[in-house]
Amino acid sequence: MLSLLHEGLVTLFRDHPALAPELLVQALRADVPHYTEVRIDSADLTDIRPTEYRADAVVQLRRGDSVFGIVIEVQLSRDEDKGFVWPVYIATLRSRIRCPVGLLVIAPDAKVANWARQPIALGGDSRIVPWVLHAANIPEIVSVEEGKAYPELAVLSALAHGNDSDPDRAAKIALVAQGAVGKLDSDRGEMYLDLIQGCLSEDAREMLKMSDESLDRLRRALARHHRAEAKKEGRVEALVEVALAQLSHRFGQIPEAIQARVSDASLRQLKALLKRILDATTLDEAVGKLK
Repeated sequence: MLSLLHEGLVTLFRDHPALAPELLVQALRADVPHYTEVRIDSADLTDIRPTEYRADAVVQLRRGDSVFGIVIEVQLSRDEDKGFVWPVYIATLRSRIRCPVGLLVIAPDAKVANWARQPIALGGDSRIVPWVLHAANIPEIVSVEEGKAYPELAVLSALAHGNDSDPDRAAKIALVAQGAVGKLDSDRGEMYLDLIQGCLSEDAREMLKMSDESLDRLRRALARHHRAEAKKEGRVEALVEVALAQLSHRFGQIPEAIQARVSDASLRQLKALLKRILDATTLDEAVGKLK
């Protein structure tokens, strides 16, 4: 269960990188630079030495260029080695993206959170103070509308508050999160549903039993969505092969860059491309509208 919880929390931030700066500002009142873009970055923070360093997730805030980096670590238990490893993560990312970097630790357990927020002394007056998120400062999402608007945050809220002393409120938060899961893709949705159920207290789980029928409907809907997505992916792959074959037949050898553009095209774009190929007189005319 612990490894599944770790992977679920990491996936929330990897799949929705904007969640990290949103929580820094809203939950921790952190001073985050103005940014216009959020992107996931490589979590490989290995330097030139052979030792491998890999964070759970890395997020870049950008305003044209990088303006801030966030190293995200999910910590379910104490690990004294992290006091030596985390500074390496920060220094390596700072060197790579050439801007300030902070460390955000997700620690559901209060004792682990207290340990994680201790400043890390580097020597002299230098130190690193992590930002730490735990159940007490993760927002409680009890509004259905807010859950649908921010599904990842709703799931995080359920994971943080599923074992609260008030089972009625915990069940309400879990119910909102279960409804929000329907906004996500089926693979993640199934994992999050299992995590939400696993993090609930017995009393909260009992209160949710009346919702078992709706939960079953949601799982069936996710399964149908998964089958539809798989069918769509199969159609896309088939059309990519047809489009590349027709382009090659009409215009000869296709450059790798154009092959990549065709391979990344959507179903709608591929259908339009196949129509253009019939009348296009040049390769550029045929593929020019693809991104």
